[in-house]
Amino acid sequence: MLYGTRRIGKTTIIENIAATHGSDVLLLQGEDMQVAATLGKRTIANYRKLTKGKKIIIIDEAQSVPDIGMILKLMIDNVKDITIIVTGSSSFDLVYKTGEPLVGRNIIYQLYPIAQCELAKTEDHLSTIRNLEDRLIYGSYPELWHLESQEEQQDYLRQLVNSYLLKDLLMMENIKGADVLFKLLQMLAWQVGSQVSTVELGNSLQLNKITVERYLDLLTKVFLIYPLSGYSGNLRKEVTKSKKWYFHDNGIRNALINNFSPLHARNDVGQLWEQYVMSERLKYNSYHGYHPQYFFWRTYDGQEIDLLEVNTRQQMQAIECKWQKGKAKIPLAFAKAYPDAAFEIVDKDNYLSWITPEK
Repeated sequence: MLYGTRRIGKTTIIENIAATHGSDVLLLQGEDMQVAATLGKRTIANYRKLTKGKKIIIIDEAQSVPDIGMILKLMIDNVKDITIIVTGSSSFDLVYKTGEPLVGRNIIYQLYPIAQCELAKTEDHLSTIRNLEDRLIYGSYPELWHLESQEEQQDYLRQLVNSYLLKDLLMMENIKGADVLFKLLQMLAWQVGSQVSTVELGNSLQLNKITVERYLDLLTKVFLIYPLSGYSGNLRKEVTKSKKWYFHDNGIRNALINNFSPLHARNDVGQLWEQYVMSERLKYNSYHGYHPQYFFWRTYDGQEIDLLEVNTRQQMQAIECKWQKGKAKIPLAFAKAYPDAAFEIVDKDNYLSWITPEK
């Protein structure tokens, strides 16, 4: 299973796989009604006939096929000697809404906007430094690389937000409409790096707390946003109930608030930097098979740390994101409570050693 938002490059990847393996591949488009109808005929005979002579079956945008989880289970269990690759811009039907889970039958890969650790393989150091501001403002969606002007990039990102990224959500029942989702995302965009109250969001949107939480969960499952929860080792003064929300891509966040101003003219550089560093670190960890838990840390008296990585041995790496290089000390309460935790300040002078460690 290859996951990621729309326009992230999933189709390009599977087309390259199909071209490499030629006649061994059957490539199907899940959004094609005829394909969906054919796959919907859930018989072993049908699937054996459909896949005859093929070694690799690819279903692009598989979440568009009703009951895709049951279909995949039946194919995997009963058609021998094939590999199935499915892509999805949401994880609803592939994982969360299958009548029979695919646990033990699947390997999941998540595709993100282009990562700096990928660019490091082809981009020289000076170019990386020069391009940093653009990546903080316009993000890293693959098609941006083919657009020559900033105006074209801005138009592309606005269209991406308005036309593509909410498409899967709006096909679901019990969603009030694109305007509500857009306003919710805008509110999150303004509050990047801050604790967010679902009650306050609900009051602003005239939704109840449960509905807001459901929408946030859905937006997470289409890979637009992700949360950080507060970490606690049972220290009574640690904040744990609220969450912070971040976007996987700075360009999407800036499109939502319609602000593509250069860094020197902005008052949210700290937010852009924090989100960029966290998202790049998440990409690096994911692509290298490292899956720690992520938290923020804060006390009720205002001591805080932007990011905690906690590995399976409960070892902690504490990170403070600072755009400008400067002095910063580990919070006293944190140092006292977690004396074995590592602590690092990530600024624009040293960030590459943290998001592209091999460099």
